[in-house]
Amino acid sequence: MELFIKGINIDWSKISERSYLRGIEAVSKINELSFEKPVTFFVGENGSGKSTILEAIAVAYGFNPEGGTKNYSFSTFDSHSELCDALRLIRGYSKPGWGYSLRAESFYNVATAEDEYSRGPGGRPQHFHERSHGESFLAMAQSNFRGNGIYLLDEPEAALSPQRQLTLLLEIERCTREGSQFIIVSHSPILLGFPGAEILSFDEGYVHTLEYEETESYQVTKMFLENRDQMLSHLLQE
Repeated sequence: MELFIKGINIDWSKISERSYLRGIEAVSKINELSFEKPVTFFVGENGSGKSTILEAIAVAYGFNPEGGTKNYSFSTFDSHSELCDALRLIRGYSKPGWGYSLRAESFYNVATAEDEYSRGPGGRPQHFHERSHGESFLAMAQSNFRGNGIYLLDEPEAALSPQRQLTLLLEIERCTREGSQFIIVSHSPILLGFPGAEILSFDEGYVHTLEYEETESYQVTKMFLENRDQMLSHLLQE
């Protein structure tokens, strides 16, 4: 399929020499980054820059920094970096019919906005705050995921049980069959197992592709499940 976002360029002349962005090793080496598959995962250790890049893509595309659709304009804390002003999207020829940005860390704010907007003419209140965190997160995704859309998700597994992560994986698969594109930051060995996904690692100081079995999420989880007693004994003795 023709991707809606085929890649990004970063013009570093627009970023201050004193910016913290230059201190994020993998990010500082990105001049151009291409996406090849309908589902792209960003993986890497905390602080490696993957969420920073995803947030800049979202803002450059026109999404609210905290999440939601392109029509959302609320802000509880203006924390996004100057990277969005230096980042240029490489767009495909076709335009999506819909889109949504969803971040685990600002989900409460998006849920509040969703409830407020849904009270308007023709709206259908979802009452997200009356459900558990995981239930409301999945319900929001299911109510906003559709075909021919672009979706940017930051650690969606944070609110979800393993079973609900499988449900989300099925929703992603359904949407990609209908022409949607996803760019996702994740540590989940369940979500990262999505068939045919492109996995871009921000570890080791540069962005590079990995196979599923090469990801740290898979390797550490597999090691723990197969050697739980030995690993716990070693860690607790330390």
